Amino acid sequence: MAYSIMLDAGHGGARDPGAVYEGRREKDDNLKLVLAIGEILSDRGIDVEYTRTTDVYETPYEKAMKANQAGVDFFVSIHRNSFPADNEVEGVESLIYDLSGLKYKMAQNINEQLEGVGFVNLGVKARPDLVVLKRTKMPAILVEAGFLNSDTDNRLFDDNFEDIAQAIADGILDTLESNGLIKEEKVPVYRVQVGLFRNQRYANRLQNELLEQEYPVYIDRSGPYYRVYVGEFDDLNDAVQMERRLKRAGYQTLIVQEKI
Repeated sequence: MAYSIMLDAGHGGARDPGAVYEGRREKDDNLKLVLAIGEILSDRGIDVEYTRTTDVYETPYEKAMKANQAGVDFFVSIHRNSFPADNEVEGVESLIYDLSGLKYKMAQNINEQLEGVGFVNLGVKARPDLVVLKRTKMPAILVEAGFLNSDTDNRLFDDNFEDIAQAIADGILDTLESNGLIKEEKVPVYRVQVGLFRNQRYANRLQNELLEQEYPVYIDRSGPYYRVYVGEFDDLNDAVQMERRLKRAGYQTLIVQEKI
């Protein structure tokens, strides 16, 4: 079964806008960011569930119970921070129940990724009093994605929104991959095959012929046959161009796709 995560957009509904600054409402930023993160995680094979996808209100306890009933593996709550005085504090921080385990590693990774986008990294803090961290049965993180009453953080949030969503998703995915909970995504590569031989001598002969013409040729000896390949391409169009060039030179070709 796929690894499952519940994403929570903090606050919501008419009764709980979260922090408010110059007409900007935290609940709106939270939901926009959660939906973007969820799309990235879903594309990477994570089973994503949400506490809300619209502007509705649920208590923190209801959100925790929703995660418990769904039986998800992890819970991530997205918020924007606030400080009593405007434009005095900026940066990102992540909150967890205690400074241990997978949640601590993931919180650190998320903060570091967000620091790479341009935020000040305020670190990871233990907050055992928060309901969504205390009542969830699975590991849980609350990410404060910058201060809502910081003009600097708001500019970062608006100007780098896609990068911020990607950073949080990468912090999650990298932690799960490094701990063996999900497999690293394999990317396709394209090779142009120009020969398939049982006898290594024939493969070597073709390789030397192509080397004299300065083709990037090599022999794959991993299987029962000797496969002569030219090039290794991330882009299919580049492989097609090489195949056409080889065909014009009189070689029989085949484009082979593999995932590495």
